[in-house]
Amino acid sequence: MNDKLKELADLMFPNVTKTVEDYEKMYPERNLEEGAVVTRFAPSPTGFVHMGSLLTAFEAHKAAKDTNGVFYLRIEDTDQKRSVENGIVGILNDLKNFDIVPDEGMIDEENSIGNYGPYIQSERMEIYHAFAKDLVLRGLAYPCFCNAEELDEIREIQELNKERIGYYGSFAKCRSLSIDEAIAKIKNKEDFVVRLKSPGNFNKKIILNDLARGDIEFPENDLDIVLIKSTDKLPTYHFAHLVDDHLMRTTHIMRGEEWIASFPIHDQLFSIFNFKKPKYAHLGLVMKVDDTGVRRKLSKRKDPEASVEFYHKEGIPIDAVKSYLMTIANSNFEEWQDKNPDSPLADFKYDFKKISISGTLFDVSKLFNISKNYLSKRTAKEIYEELLIWTEEFDQEFYNLLLKYKDYAISIFNIERNIEKPRKDYTSYSSIRNFVFYMFDELFMNPNYEEVKIKDKKERELILNTYYNEYLDLTDKDSWFLKIKEMCDKLGYASNIKEYKKNPENYKGNVSDVTGLIRVSLTSKTNTPDLFNIMELLGKEKIKERFTKYLKSIN
Repeated sequence: MNDKLKELADLMFPNVTKTVEDYEKMYPERNLEEGAVVTRFAPSPTGFVHMGSLLTAFEAHKAAKDTNGVFYLRIEDTDQKRSVENGIVGILNDLKNFDIVPDEGMIDEENSIGNYGPYIQSERMEIYHAFAKDLVLRGLAYPCFCNAEELDEIREIQELNKERIGYYGSFAKCRSLSIDEAIAKIKNKEDFVVRLKSPGNFNKKIILNDLARGDIEFPENDLDIVLIKSTDKLPTYHFAHLVDDHLMRTTHIMRGEEWIASFPIHDQLFSIFNFKKPKYAHLGLVMKVDDTGVRRKLSKRKDPEASVEFYHKEGIPIDAVKSYLMTIANSNFEEWQDKNPDSPLADFKYDFKKISISGTLFDVSKLFNISKNYLSKRTAKEIYEELLIWTEEFDQEFYNLLLKYKDYAISIFNIERNIEKPRKDYTSYSSIRNFVFYMFDELFMNPNYEEVKIKDKKERELILNTYYNEYLDLTDKDSWFLKIKEMCDKLGYASNIKEYKKNPENYKGNVSDVTGLIRVSLTSKTNTPDLFNIMELLGKEKIKERFTKYLKSIN
């Protein structure tokens, strides 16, 4: 070992006592079955999970689960300015809301599970310093004392001469400092960053075998990138990524396509340490077409649907969101789902070769349609139980009514459900109240009645009173409708639609107009689920009250 390099390394990292070899022993290879995938979700603790980030976490989680591997959560807080109070809990809650539960990593702001921690980067300082010290000892890293003004000057020269921008080659001023000069500057208390002494040749090509995109060619990295920052002595993203993904034994790195350009740096760092390289899959950006027709990246600032909290508040079922994410993640999922409509998502196997790599268009209307189909297949009891959970957090009034009238509510949700083509009214849990409010007197206090085809107020009064007093029959659906037709014949309305269409001048209207009046008087709506089922649940006493209420409102 070069004594001068050792003196320099000890000055730069006086508190480092462990070596890279020590950490290799502390974090051994994982004992997993062949083919098992180890993935991670590594957000900054901003307290907010973007829909694009959720998609990445979802895909990483799915890839690990399908291979009996490991999915872990690592918090990347080396950029302290971005951290917010309770930021980790916010991330954990967002993931939990979508059933993405890490096998290892942080479980709250301070605690973690797993044997490969710490899982917060700011708590791994001594590990990063040990790896950086190893590079200094091998002559592959050095202290750089250039201040901001000097770096700006280098950049200005490069721009003027139309050179590549960066700290490399002859522009890497501190690379040429002698060890003695560097030691003297450190002893003089001069601030420094730790830079990689890149062995790369920009004219040499390397290949990224991207699992999603195939082979991508790059020039080899020759930038002397910063490894350790001067102010807080924390690592840069690039260096922390190398150390953490190696020691945590990550096999597959799944991340957004904006990180593709970083591959030459990361590949070089793995090569320098002679570490086994992970496989990479760069995912397409989540896009949106805005009101002007422009296709752009989904924005935290502009788009409410960019926050995963939006879907929780809307009450879109977790499984519906996950099914939608899977349509984005793998291009063959929808075909599989069409062939296996009743199979759970767990039965579908994630395929890296089917990853969508072009900018994925985020379609909220498609998500709501998937949610609608999902809810139409739930049993009335499942709808009740899931809605109860949602309303307890977001609609206390409705929650109390659901508790008070449990069996009645389940019967409401069961209308037109157990049939070959169930109704698809509900798009989310938040939408259900607007579809069933009229079944609860407490929510039907001041109804806004929709228009009916029978305009004459006296005629409406005659029909409702005659129906209630003489023809109301809730024995069964056939008897109920037969009585309505009998009343139509008596009052001058066509009981047969075809006959009415042939000779409309012979009638005041038809049976549809009459049932439409009954429907609106009971529910305030012209479009509802099966009218007989509604009347059966309301009962004769309630029907009388509703008729009276309606007639008062029109008079």
